[in-house]
Amino acid sequence: MELEKKKSISSFAEKQVTVHAPGTVANLVCGFDVLGMCLEEPYDVMQVRLLDEKKITIISKDGYQLPSDPALNTAGAPLIEMLDEIENNIGFEVTIQKNIKPGSGIGSSAASAAGAVVGANYLLGNIFSKEDLVRFAMFGEKVASGVKHADNIAPCIYGSITLIRSIFPLDIISIPAPDFYVTLVHPQIEVRTSDARQILRKEVQLKDAIKQWGNIAGLVAGLLQKDLALVGRSLEDVIIEPVRSILIPGFDEVKSKCKSAGALGGGISGSGPSIFMLSADKATAQHVENVMKEVFEKIGISYHTYVTTISKTGVQIIKE
Repeated sequence: MELEKKKSISSFAEKQVTVHAPGTVANLVCGFDVLGMCLEEPYDVMQVRLLDEKKITIISKDGYQLPSDPALNTAGAPLIEMLDEIENNIGFEVTIQKNIKPGSGIGSSAASAAGAVVGANYLLGNIFSKEDLVRFAMFGEKVASGVKHADNIAPCIYGSITLIRSIFPLDIISIPAPDFYVTLVHPQIEVRTSDARQILRKEVQLKDAIKQWGNIAGLVAGLLQKDLALVGRSLEDVIIEPVRSILIPGFDEVKSKCKSAGALGGGISGSGPSIFMLSADKATAQHVENVMKEVFEKIGISYHTYVTTISKTGVQIIKE
């Protein structure tokens, strides 16, 4: 596809903006690399500042050892791609307060990438479309895992739930999310996305593929029809979860007990180690949280839990 002419900006209304870049749940159990959901909490707080020279500076305020070289940083790499499509001699300084721990499985790298491009685009007068922003932000995911994927990036930018029908070319479908409550537990262990990908099987039996396709279709239909029973039946993964769950102590017990406590269903958030569960109401979600706490206290692993909802907006521009 022929590249468009580089964009030129005649004036800039603002020089700095603060954004809240939320966590996301990728895969939604059966939709590996094609389904994702945006969360209200947790979220990273980022400041994006316009510079009058063509450079990118990344500042970390949280103590995490994140690369300062923009080409190796999940927030910097997308901005390099964005600047390549702009004529003006400008750059960006990005300050990041990460509240989404790297390696948590709640879309930490996607939050940095999406927050950076949404904030930068705002300062440029929103000259790029959401699809453009996803295209840029996927370069951040490539830095993090070695592979471009959009199942965290797309919901972070679009909000709600997204289906990525295709990456090349990009084809993103927004799915209106029911008013679910989401309970997450983040055991304080790290599962690197690149490592979690390496252990996956290279071949899948046809009968498993057929079952997985049915679950993905059932989940999307259940979400669109607000059919909670169908959503619950479809939250089943016969391909990825059986392999990745061995990296997460207590996973099977958490999933079984949470469903018994009333959760519709759930599973591994992204590549893990976080586990998510969907519930129809807040009281059930809080009960599910207590169940998660009991399991990890019993096995002696530190954890953080969240009870939140689905964000309908994605990355938010904060007016100061």
